[in-house]
Amino acid sequence: MSEVMHASAASWRAHVAHWLVAARMRPHAHKPIDPLWVRRQMGRPRFVRRAMARATGADYAIVRAEGQWPGGEHVWATPRHEVSPNAARPTLLYLHGGGFIACSPETHRSLVGALVQRLGAEAWVPAYRLAPEHRHADALADVLGAYRMLIESKGVLPSRLVVAGDSAGGGLALSLVLALRDAGLPRPAAVVTFCPWADLSASGASLEENSTRCSMFAADTIRRAAQLVVGNEDARDPLLSPVFGDYRDFPPLLLHASTHEVLRDDAVRVAERARAAGVPVQLRLWPRVPHVWQFLSAVLPEAEQSVSEAVQFMTAQVSHG
Repeated sequence: MSEVMHASAASWRAHVAHWLVAARMRPHAHKPIDPLWVRRQMGRPRFVRRAMARATGADYAIVRAEGQWPGGEHVWATPRHEVSPNAARPTLLYLHGGGFIACSPETHRSLVGALVQRLGAEAWVPAYRLAPEHRHADALADVLGAYRMLIESKGVLPSRLVVAGDSAGGGLALSLVLALRDAGLPRPAAVVTFCPWADLSASGASLEENSTRCSMFAADTIRRAAQLVVGNEDARDPLLSPVFGDYRDFPPLLLHASTHEVLRDDAVRVAERARAAGVPVQLRLWPRVPHVWQFLSAVLPEAEQSVSEAVQFMTAQVSHG
């Protein structure tokens, strides 16, 4: 089990990315949150998002809601080009971020595509129900259903399945595996989280420490978004805020975050709790990069490094499973 690793000094591209994201996002950081407005804005401009997805070398098949699935379009992502057989190749259940109030499998094609192209493997990206129209428990039920579908209907072995996610999806990935463990269901081979939002009680020290340094959010942003998600629930419930979870019997865990983001300590505290419970943990922090910088793996060296390390981690854990 490793201690926290810090990346070297930020590249000039990281500084440019930080400035560009801040120019777009910081003017909204202290404003009231309108979920419908956020949903319209996330992932724009669309032609750039779609071009980035095509450039990954992955293909995406839309699966529309049916049966037990909630409304929305789910996505299967596969490598565009045939790759040689690899027994250690995992299947990926990827949970998109968006503060539990926005985004979708479609907005996250480029990030998922970068992962599956390097893995040479399939990924299932479910559309889970969003707040404030739905409770956090609904989102958790949706991704639990996705996990069971992969195992029971698709025949994926848990020992070859990796659960991953970014931001709110990273927190939801942690909640999902805690729920699987508590229900006595088979655990996945590993969990990978990019910049997880794992504390809806908004108690991390980095909220204030990085409130003016984070390129995307202020402490106010996180607290207001948390209220939309939590409602009248207990924000310290481990399934809402897995930073308070019991990580005994949790699978190997990778967490990547930015030293400058307000959610930094969510990743740090999850790593500390998991490590204390005997879980193999890899925690790495990068300076200056924006929240979920992994979207920029085509242009940002820190993003390429993060994605490559995550792929190596996933492949190694499936190989050892």
